[in-house]
Amino acid sequence: MTPRWVGRWTFGLSVAALAIACYLAVAHYTSPKALACVEGGIVNCTKVTTSSWSSFIGVPVAVLGVIWAAAMVALCRPAAWRSGRRWINTARIAGACVGIVSVIYLVYAELIALHAICLWCTGMHLLVFGLFVLIVLHPAPERVPAHR
Repeated sequence: MTPRWVGRWTFGLSVAALAIACYLAVAHYTSPKALACVEGGIVNCTKVTTSSWSSFIGVPVAVLGVIWAAAMVALCRPAAWRSGRRWINTARIAGACVGIVSVIYLVYAELIALHAICLWCTGMHLLVFGLFVLIVLHPAPERVPAHR
């Protein structure tokens, strides 16, 4: 049985991820320099969010983050955890895996390719990592259908 707090925590983490992703997407379309981010040394949000690495197949990574986080909000609602539906659990795990693979790719881009980090992106990465750990370590039990 998955502890009840797991559903609450994953929902909270996904809502926080959605908020950050929306903020980054708005900044992408308005002005990346509008990001509230101290810039100096390795910390340079503008460099990260305006680089060629900030788009994937022509779509801004921030927009992909909004789509991913919105899906995770839906999949991590406490009611979704309690539903016991196999497809929801499978989708939640798949979403967590897509998220962590994306984070690995983006951290590589920041640290190795750009030699700069974005604090907002780092916050998003930590939320995705937390979701991944909770979801993989505590998958929801499947509901056994009643026999007639």
